[in-house]
Amino acid sequence: MNQSNQKLIQLFIKYIINERQYSDNTARAYHDDISQFSEFLADSGVDKDFSLIDSFDVEVYLSHLHDFGDNNNTIARKMSSLRSFYNFLVNNQIVEDNPFVYVNIKKHTNHLPRFFYNKELDKLFETAKTAKNPLLAYRNTSLLEVLYGTGIRVSECANLTLDDVDLSNNMMLVLGKGNKERYLPFGKYANDAITEYIHKSRNVLMDKFNKQHPYLFVDQHGSHITSRGIEYVLNQIMKKSGLNTSIHPHMLRHTFATQMLNNGADLRTVQELLGHANLSTTQIYTHVTKEKLLKNYQNFFKRRDDENPD
Repeated sequence: MNQSNQKLIQLFIKYIINERQYSDNTARAYHDDISQFSEFLADSGVDKDFSLIDSFDVEVYLSHLHDFGDNNNTIARKMSSLRSFYNFLVNNQIVEDNPFVYVNIKKHTNHLPRFFYNKELDKLFETAKTAKNPLLAYRNTSLLEVLYGTGIRVSECANLTLDDVDLSNNMMLVLGKGNKERYLPFGKYANDAITEYIHKSRNVLMDKFNKQHPYLFVDQHGSHITSRGIEYVLNQIMKKSGLNTSIHPHMLRHTFATQMLNNGADLRTVQELLGHANLSTTQIYTHVTKEKLLKNYQNFFKRRDDENPD
């Protein structure tokens, strides 16, 4: 953990115990929540001081908590701990602003999953290819193609090995939740992106930094990239793309499922591809795009004047 951050956490814990008279259990809970955030920053490859955190970092962390299964109550508690911590930092003039003050925890079950439209996807892929380091541009493009083209989770993507990916048959073996394996097909775009990435980026980085491991996706030093690392990469792409909407990496999975269903795939097939244990989980994707709604309306709702123009 960042040493500067650790000292600030200790200062805050001392304050809530000595001055606010919080119990040891409560202080421990605050310590765990704030430390988890600091560890997330380190694992993501940014390892920022608390004084440098902004609203974008908060959005990335929220996305991480949602994607890794924390329920709304747990997330709300963690946000409350961090909000109190930053209030303490502001009051002691250690930071100027509290980036957690406007966080609003929404109940996802009340909203349809947000997905990317084609123009948004085009912008993401265009941005991925413009990374300053061409080695990372190949990696980033491959990440997008795999996540969008298969609908796998970020954690599943991070755990892919070279042996899991059969480029000859366009199939990959994915280890999902509960250690359940499933085979997934992928298309030409993903195949081309993975092949180019392996030869022009992965192999080069691993040779340069003398790394040896079986994982498909690597960081800038040739090491196995973590789920948090992938989340950070994707959020940087999204941020640089200029898309002015609230987006997170899991939306690539939403987009895959939405397009499968809108193009005629049955619900059971999508359930298998997504690795959902229950069909009810997959049913949240049965919404359709506005374009699909309009097309179906025009095709199937015929007024008498439309049927008999004379």
